[in-house]
Amino acid sequence: MMPYEGEFAGYRSLRRIAETERVQQLLRRARVFQTASSVPLAKPSIPPAPPQSLPEFTVAIDGSYAEVDVRNGYPGAKVGYVTVASVLLNLKELDRLDEQRPIDPIEFRRTEEAATVDAALPGSNVVTRDHKSARDSFREAVFDVLHDVIVDEEDRSPLLETYEALLALKPQNRPQVCPYDHEGCSHHFNVQPGVTSCDCELRRPIYSTDALRIHERFLDIGTNGEAFGLVMQLCERILLIHLLRCFERRGWLDKVGKLAFFLDGPLAVFGPPAWLSAAINTELKRLNTQVRQKTGNDLVILGVEKTGNFVTHFEEIDRTETGEAYFPSGTYMLLTDRYIKERVIFSDSTKRYGVDTYFGRKFFYKTKSGARIVASIPFLTEDQDNITSDNVSLYPQFGTACALLDKLVTSRYPNALSPLVSAHAQAAIPLHLGAKVLQQLARALMRQQ
Repeated sequence: MMPYEGEFAGYRSLRRIAETERVQQLLRRARVFQTASSVPLAKPSIPPAPPQSLPEFTVAIDGSYAEVDVRNGYPGAKVGYVTVASVLLNLKELDRLDEQRPIDPIEFRRTEEAATVDAALPGSNVVTRDHKSARDSFREAVFDVLHDVIVDEEDRSPLLETYEALLALKPQNRPQVCPYDHEGCSHHFNVQPGVTSCDCELRRPIYSTDALRIHERFLDIGTNGEAFGLVMQLCERILLIHLLRCFERRGWLDKVGKLAFFLDGPLAVFGPPAWLSAAINTELKRLNTQVRQKTGNDLVILGVEKTGNFVTHFEEIDRTETGEAYFPSGTYMLLTDRYIKERVIFSDSTKRYGVDTYFGRKFFYKTKSGARIVASIPFLTEDQDNITSDNVSLYPQFGTACALLDKLVTSRYPNALSPLVSAHAQAAIPLHLGAKVLQQLARALMRQQ
């Protein structure tokens, strides 16, 4: 219930709630859950020394999305925009410029190369081609995005190829319901590559991207920020794997040792497309086996979180009662399953934390400059695919990862890394101006149909 304009809440309802017997019973039964009674707070450790030479380049991936109105009033009509940016940062050139302070801004810009994946998606009450619903239009648009995006102009393979390689790794023991179930179809099947059709009398198109089940979060009336956010998440993670597969096809995996990859957010896939996490895990292990054979080292991939429970927890445990920092600069904590369940996100589940969603594990690192970074490192071997132990020797590139965090931390924002700041700058849609421009674009293009 919303108040009238200028109306303020009084105390009568508050007093009534406080005096209600049901409320009082609940409060008498309730207690604050006491976490971490059996898990002591581990001592932060100094990471292993990195090799003499760090990667010369970083690739940072970040995305953004926006939903805009193209028709006001009820029920309204909306369009979603998704953009994912990848930024290549030349660290060797940055080091050279750093020795020549003050740095020429033009020269600094030349250390970055950016590319973007941009897409427009139908929202509520927006129907394309001969579709009968906005949801079906959205399904086709998601397929078209992956089908049309070419990252490497010489390789010419679309993102769809990488996605369908991951789809081939999806377990086949759980057939999904037909996406036309809202029209009465009750068939269940495993989605196939490309564009097929349902076996029912409708014979309507089934897209390989229907296996993501993002359309299940799509609303024909209302806002679809969740669905657009899932498309952004999908593109970010598939782009990471796609770039590595492009290197493989062109015989460049021996050069990957000069690269480090940064992904905005944890190394995980959430929501209906979560099955992708296991597929990405399998594909990364396959690619890493080849990288090890050619370079003698693992891939360097980091997911970095800006917000959330783990960021908050790191901040809280780094403040002692005496006001001193618990983490000395240049120290880390590799989080175990037990620690996470008893100190961060309470759970008595026997399943490993994040087993269905994560393809990496979390750690805290306090840089030498004092920045607190919540990061994830991927599972690149079967031995690494384990979070019961905090044995950092399982991860040969851990020292390199921490050294990179020291090198790339920036003072522009709290606890921020320069590659991801650059990627975000390329991907971010300005909240007010951006929405207005995109709204005008959508209306103009829709008038042309």
